[in-house]
Amino acid sequence: MAQNLLMKSEILQPATELWAAYKPENAPFAFRAKSRAAARAWQTRTRSALGKAIGFQNTPACDLAARKIERIDKGDFVREKFIIRTAPHSSMPVYLLLPKNVPGPLPVVLALHGHGYGVKDIVGLWEDGSERDDPSGYHKDFAVELCRRGFAVAAPEISCFGERQSQFPHLLEQIPHDLPPSTCVHTSMLASHLGGTALGIRVRDARRLVDYLTTRPDINTRKLGVMGISGGGMHALFSSCIDTRIKACVISGYFAEWRHSIHGMYHCACNYVPGLGQFGEIHDLAGLMAPRPVLIEAATRDSIFPIRSVKRAVARTRQVYDVFGARSAVKTDIFEARHEISGAKAYGFLADCLSKRPT
Repeated sequence: MAQNLLMKSEILQPATELWAAYKPENAPFAFRAKSRAAARAWQTRTRSALGKAIGFQNTPACDLAARKIERIDKGDFVREKFIIRTAPHSSMPVYLLLPKNVPGPLPVVLALHGHGYGVKDIVGLWEDGSERDDPSGYHKDFAVELCRRGFAVAAPEISCFGERQSQFPHLLEQIPHDLPPSTCVHTSMLASHLGGTALGIRVRDARRLVDYLTTRPDINTRKLGVMGISGGGMHALFSSCIDTRIKACVISGYFAEWRHSIHGMYHCACNYVPGLGQFGEIHDLAGLMAPRPVLIEAATRDSIFPIRSVKRAVARTRQVYDVFGARSAVKTDIFEARHEISGAKAYGFLADCLSKRPT
């Protein structure tokens, strides 16, 4: 009797029907290639389809109009702040960290922050803009650490955070006791209404940032890497899938099977892409990075990206990379901690990858 009641209860839940339809192995763009030639053909088809799915990849071009608004000497490196145009109606602040006494042109890493108060949290600044010299929080000022390892580091203010949050004064006037929506939620819903995603805006912005970096003679974008944590890890993955100018990728605190991470518990709306199921699971999508090297950082006590799911995703990704003859290009750093950056292997990994002759 109790078992029958349980079964009736389960079938009343909408998730029961949706999980029954969740079959990534049957997805039209799942990775099924058995040869390198077939794998490359799959990449061409799938990269184009992914760009359409996330949206905003064909935004009308505009002048970058880059302007420097700040320069701070930090002793062993210089931190500059720029504003660049990423679309006709979109501008993006970017911190550029440049090590001193390192001959150029410099290899460069895009440093992508996760949820929090924005890019300041990875470049050595508190929320109010005041300086700090000791790392704090789950980001651990990883942009600063990358710079001290000899990289030029481009750290953008990702759409929906810091200076790029939307304002809702009209809501506070009309409903003074109600909270306005978060920028992530509002942007995700409005972007979806327009046929795109918040992620698509972020990937487009990163591509425009790379366009800007190519104009600088002191930076070598043929030696371009990316490193991101949490939502920045998602950003790093999808940017690497879309933009093949990225030669090496570090994904921290994100790379778990979607079934057991973003679909297994509460996550911010900016994690979701309508129709992403047509690409299978996360290991299928990772095939768009192959054979480029990738390092997956994962903490054993990360409650929102479970370690068992991370390990399964990595194992399946290695199988995909194996078709490209690049199984060993998938590296891991599994460390005991909660949801945070490690860096123990990541900085050396990027140094090794980006010191090689460009391909």
